[in-house]
Amino acid sequence: MRDSSPILVTGAAGFIGHAVAHRLLERGERVIGVDNLNDYYEVALKEARLATFNGRREFTFHRGDIADAPAMAEIVRANGVTRIVHLAAQAGVRYSLEQPFAYEHSNLAGHLSLLEASRHMPGFRHLVYASSSSVYGERPMGGQGFSEDERVDKPVSLYAATKAACELMSQSYNHLFGLPQTGLRFFTVYGPWGRPDMAYFKFTKKILAGEPIEVYGEGRMARDFTYIDDIVDGVIGALDNPPPPGDHRVLNIGDSRPVGLMDMIQALEGVLGREAVKIMKPMQPGDVTATYADVSKLHALTGYHPAVMLEDGLARFAKWYREFYPEEFS
Repeated sequence: MRDSSPILVTGAAGFIGHAVAHRLLERGERVIGVDNLNDYYEVALKEARLATFNGRREFTFHRGDIADAPAMAEIVRANGVTRIVHLAAQAGVRYSLEQPFAYEHSNLAGHLSLLEASRHMPGFRHLVYASSSSVYGERPMGGQGFSEDERVDKPVSLYAATKAACELMSQSYNHLFGLPQTGLRFFTVYGPWGRPDMAYFKFTKKILAGEPIEVYGEGRMARDFTYIDDIVDGVIGALDNPPPPGDHRVLNIGDSRPVGLMDMIQALEGVLGREAVKIMKPMQPGDVTATYADVSKLHALTGYHPAVMLEDGLARFAKWYREFYPEEFS
């Protein structure tokens, strides 16, 4: 029997949360969105994402801070929420060097707030939350994809440390209270409505403006670029397959086809029809050389199989970018 209670999506004005909420609405779910619309990147983009929900009667939005535990608990209790997709967080590796307490507040206190709200809700079914591939730390280029069974006790950034800590907090709530949870270690997500702090987004803006792009790691880095639609497939697949009562699991969610940074730039130049002026820079503090997801566990659970190749995904992003920022193509 299908659960008729609403699904709480935190970070609903964010890149992934916006896409997940729309997919849930499309299949007939009721969705409660929460976001604080902070100014880490342009608020106008977050507001534009929210505007896409206009007219969707099954969508309710609350502007608020996920670290406000009483407010989150009241939203869950008052609406009978038994499923949560918790995607809100302070993102960004480099920003954590400048504003570390933003990560303590949003990522640690925010996660604890959702854990508490969930464990006090009778009949609660499943908390799906966002972790990160950053928890794996550094690995040389080549070799096998990161496996969920690997130790994650050597994060190389504060952002990664907070995500690893959230996993430990979830494990403790599973042990103490039997709270059913799935943590998803996201690998590099891209696509329309994306985050302006991501490399492909920043490169697009600079290439169109005729400005040089800074290529960190001397261009030797590689990322497991994963298109947003494929990510949403995995998130909802995980949500629909809760673990046994009282279980907590952590799964990779990525493309499993890492692409070199220079190859990504070349593909982006192709879809934009312009060549980038490149300035090679050393690796930045907190960055890692390569990310590569082993997604076999998520595939076995849900049939997850990323389908969008990088060139196609970047072409879709460029089309959206052209429509959202038409002045930059003049």
